[in-house]
Amino acid sequence: MLKISNLHASVEDKQILKGVDLKVNPGELHVIMGPNGAGKSTLGSILTGKDKFLIDSGNIFFENNILNEITPEDRACMGIFMSFQYPVAIPGVNNMYFLKEALNSQKKYRNEKELDSIEFLGEIKLKLKHIGLDESFIHRPVNDGFSGGEKKRNEILQMITLEPKLSILDETDSGLDIDALKIVSEGVNNYRNSNRSFILITHYQRMLNYLEPDFVHVMMDGKIVKSGDKSLALELEQKGYSWIRDENSEVNQF
Repeated sequence: MLKISNLHASVEDKQILKGVDLKVNPGELHVIMGPNGAGKSTLGSILTGKDKFLIDSGNIFFENNILNEITPEDRACMGIFMSFQYPVAIPGVNNMYFLKEALNSQKKYRNEKELDSIEFLGEIKLKLKHIGLDESFIHRPVNDGFSGGEKKRNEILQMITLEPKLSILDETDSGLDIDALKIVSEGVNNYRNSNRSFILITHYQRMLNYLEPDFVHVMMDGKIVKSGDKSLALELEQKGYSWIRDENSEVNQF
């Protein structure tokens, strides 16, 4: 589904990614961990085509399409979704209007029948139940006055409404209490199937108490330096990142 090949990228003339290689197959959940400044969120921003994040060299393939020059809007319509660490508030625009327009934009791009308000309301009511929200939630302005947990659940609502093929979750667990963390994790688990893939960017392993990743990757200094299974995340929780840096320093000496 996704293949990243020797990706180098910069932000405002500062090189952040320095040769990232990653392959994500349909249905897989990949977790990317690493210290601050490692390039984790930059990778997510590059995948979605965010402004000011520039590819210097290398390629990103999504379902055999090269994404490098494709606009963020077209990437979203192709089935790429990103949940942001700090979701933006949009005062004056209610959730229902925002989600309906986003969903219908995708349907128009794919030459599918667009939904009217009644059809959309029927669909969204079912999805609200999956993440523990009542109907009043979709009539509130997007993220305006939301608590941290509400913002993150709203991101999951967007995900299960738009039904992306690849979901990139950038520190979705940041600032969540235990109950909200469980609800967000259940949203991911309920949505996951053999055709939908995930990249979870996080500092901590606590969300992995509720998720079963296929791979855990460690990013340092703009590269993926170590990969493993869920046990790698537990080892990082106990030992931190310094041992991986030392391990790679020893390898680079030879």
